[in-house]
Amino acid sequence: MENVSGVKVFSLSGLNETWTIRYFLFSLTFLVYILILFVNVMLTVTIILEKALHEPMYIFLCNLCINAVYGTAGFYPKFLYDVLSGSHMISYDGCFLQIFVIYTSVKCEFVTLTVMAYDRYVAICKPLMYHSIMTGQMMCKLLTFCWIYPYVTMSLNMTLARRLTLCRSHIDKLYCENWSIVKLSCEETVVNNISGFIVIITFAGLAMYTMLSYVKLISVCTKSREDRIKFMQTCVPHLCAVINFTVTLLFDTMYSRYGSRDMSERLRNFLALQFLIIPPLFNPIIYGLKLTEVRKRLLKQCHSLK
Repeated sequence: MENVSGVKVFSLSGLNETWTIRYFLFSLTFLVYILILFVNVMLTVTIILEKALHEPMYIFLCNLCINAVYGTAGFYPKFLYDVLSGSHMISYDGCFLQIFVIYTSVKCEFVTLTVMAYDRYVAICKPLMYHSIMTGQMMCKLLTFCWIYPYVTMSLNMTLARRLTLCRSHIDKLYCENWSIVKLSCEETVVNNISGFIVIITFAGLAMYTMLSYVKLISVCTKSREDRIKFMQTCVPHLCAVINFTVTLLFDTMYSRYGSRDMSERLRNFLALQFLIIPPLFNPIIYGLKLTEVRKRLLKQCHSLK
């Protein structure tokens, strides 16, 4: 849709730090980004190359890692450039592209974690029916849903946001965000608000389903030692990932909609960035360490590189 607001460039909230601190932040951020890329790519390559890992649980984990690489690419290169250049400007189209990449990634991760919860529920609660339910065709459908749903909903959000006439061009964040764009509008945003709340309710429903799945899993796993071992090996990493991602995303949502200017700038920046730092780094590490089969294959790949 065409830009109807007349705004060509947005200014982002910058880092009011000395150049010495900027260079330190650049080095630290660059290191974090390289680490995120390394652990996610390494896990992805391991799962793709090892036929023993071509099972639904590991394929969904691979999707989680690919999505992390995709999502962080929407933030880190631009942020690293801003830190060194001292310029915190982004074009209108570039801003919407950044929103689209970051938040389709967020939604894809949420849906993927829900799908992984469903996979674990079937594996533990219905073990005899697992292979008849989680067929290759079903796995492809679930993977497609993980990507199609975020793309469709974000396309709708982008269309609604781009039709707005904007009165201001400063985004009070280190990166572009849909709700921040809506707040710059000088016209009614009722439709945008309704659309946003529908999306929030939908994902709250997914989160509720995931939590209920784990309540059921825990109740089942307490009945036998074998199920407890299976739960500890395959479900605990996923449960940690769900809690970690939900908490960081909740912080971001609350900050975006109800954040106070009275907070210190550093605290506001941390709340805004944590979901772009913690889950992409945390997920592959916890899965790689906890899942026995993945850990064995990772070590095998590392030895083969020597």
